[in-house]
Amino acid sequence: MTDLIVCTALGMEARAVARGLRARPDPGSDRPRVRVVRIGMGPDRAARAAALLPPSAALAVTGFGGALHDGLRPGDVLVATEVRSGGRVWPCPSAPLLAGELLRAGLPARTGPLVTSPRIVTGRARHALAREGAYAVDMESAALAAAAGARPFAAVRVIVDTPDAPLLNLATMGGAVAARRTLARIGPVLARWAAAVGPRRVLLASPRSFCAGVERAIEIVERALDRFGAPVYVRKQIVHNIHVVRDLERRGAVFVDDLAEVPEGAVTVFSAHGVAPAVREEAGRRGLRVVDATCPLVAKVHAEARRFAARGDLVVLIGHAGHEEVEGVLGEVPGAGALVEDEAGVASLRPERGVAYLTQTTLAADEAGRVAAAIRRRFPDAEGPRGDDICYATTNRQHAVRAVAAEADLMLVVGSANSSNALRLTEVAARCGHDGAPLARLVDGPGDIALDWLRGVRTVGLTAGASTPGAMVNAVVAALGGLGPLEVEERRVTEENVEFTLPKEVRP
Repeated sequence: MTDLIVCTALGMEARAVARGLRARPDPGSDRPRVRVVRIGMGPDRAARAAALLPPSAALAVTGFGGALHDGLRPGDVLVATEVRSGGRVWPCPSAPLLAGELLRAGLPARTGPLVTSPRIVTGRARHALAREGAYAVDMESAALAAAAGARPFAAVRVIVDTPDAPLLNLATMGGAVAARRTLARIGPVLARWAAAVGPRRVLLASPRSFCAGVERAIEIVERALDRFGAPVYVRKQIVHNIHVVRDLERRGAVFVDDLAEVPEGAVTVFSAHGVAPAVREEAGRRGLRVVDATCPLVAKVHAEARRFAARGDLVVLIGHAGHEEVEGVLGEVPGAGALVEDEAGVASLRPERGVAYLTQTTLAADEAGRVAAAIRRRFPDAEGPRGDDICYATTNRQHAVRAVAAEADLMLVVGSANSSNALRLTEVAARCGHDGAPLARLVDGPGDIALDWLRGVRTVGLTAGASTPGAMVNAVVAALGGLGPLEVEERRVTEENVEFTLPKEVRP
């Protein structure tokens, strides 16, 4: 039985795809069986050919296409998020997975809607389709999408012409040579997509995604924009997630690494990770209108550091060098603080006074616990924080990961690479799986999921760091659903009902 049928309109397209498939390395006996079929040009021929195709695990259409979106150029690859024709729409939910794989293969891929037209589109008709939000146009994909039914379906087009470079132009025809080479490179990626197809179960760890401190910080920036207008300057990333940052940038937030980049007197938000007193003093000297989005749980660690230092203790902070929270806390106790990242760091401490210790709020609880135990063994009189410094959200998400990892073949943690709590979730997941550990991966979104990770995987554990929008988890679930039947089950370990008040500067 064929695992994947790849349809092309033209013989030159079919030959290019087949050549690429023959050239790919053989990954073993479970290599997907791929059949390339030439279906002819135009919707009528495509419909007749589609009716004759045998049942298959997956169906794809590829070949040349025309650009509608201004951002597409000849040689670019469009992976359709949906196919439109005659008022009907066929979703292609696995598009982000395919596009990400094409990007990793070195191809200039992007995602967007594809429209199928019964004829070659030029001039005003092309501009009209662009105004409707379509990115590219072809003449065959709709017929194949309709024939696919419930099967996994993908439409991938290599751009050969644009509104500024018409199809029947000598320069455009020359670009078709490069487009054929691109098609040959698309074939192996489609084979990897087919190898990832199959029914799956997704175990959703809960709680996941935003915590109260992150929600508060984002709301502070949004309210500052509403109240004071753009631009509102934010020192460092408000929370460590690229999707949050980009969304706020679109609304008028300007993120800076240093207050020197902020005009005097401008509205400035301090991030959820907190700042050192020296930063507050600089803001005061420059007359900045500060709105402090420091998480109250981080502020608690700052207060404890000041209390311990005031009585003459060496304040030992368990944390990771370079993290903004660590810089802010140690900035509270200049000359009286020390950072330790692991148990080996405890051995290097040479205090000339009493010792107290604190913890970065986003650490893995088990690792931080081992370092704290090492501190107490070496300094039996060392005093720790009043209550656990590691925030409730970090702890809850780590407990939730443990609740699903034992059953997962693959653990996906959705979050940005600079997010400490997302990194710690990935480490916890890697330590607590069955038969040693599941494969645990940190991804910013569905485009970061390598198709080879999914090969043979039937149960995926899924969670997200406390600074990750829930929409990104939903996007991952939707993309996995484009690879076959999906059963989604939520595993909840606790309820979260924490709320924090807003600073007076942005309260209603």
